[in-house]
Amino acid sequence: MRRFNVEIKKGRFKIQGLLQIIGDDILLSIWGGTRSHIGSIALAQPRPSLRDPKKWSATSSNLTLLGHKEDIIVKRISEKLASKLRRNVVVTAGLHWDNLTLKEIKQIENISLKISDEVLKRISPIEVFETKPSYYRRGKNEEFK
Repeated sequence: MRRFNVEIKKGRFKIQGLLQIIGDDILLSIWGGTRSHIGSIALAQPRPSLRDPKKWSATSSNLTLLGHKEDIIVKRISEKLASKLRRNVVVTAGLHWDNLTLKEIKQIENISLKISDEVLKRISPIEVFETKPSYYRRGKNEEFK
């Protein structure tokens, strides 16, 4: 199992992540602030785009604990990674700082979304995965292209 850490820091906000490649799938945990936790979880599955089947997109399902706001972050990151890497992706996130302003919340969201860019700098579909998993087959032997 391959794994690596990523980190984004801007001002007083430091956000960390741990990416693990588990078989054909990817798990990314994101945390930061004064109290790390799991606030939201997303599972994204890649699929051909509904607008242009030659392009890839992703669909996600999200679970968010009461009172948490990480759902936007996990949804966007999981869908981006799933569509770019063409793999199932689970993203968990738990970020907490006390007494944040709305501007700071938006800043943290923007910093968090850059985690996916850091991940994509470190891995690519070709580097990590030599063949498409069997769950992307349309018919008997027909794969998505």
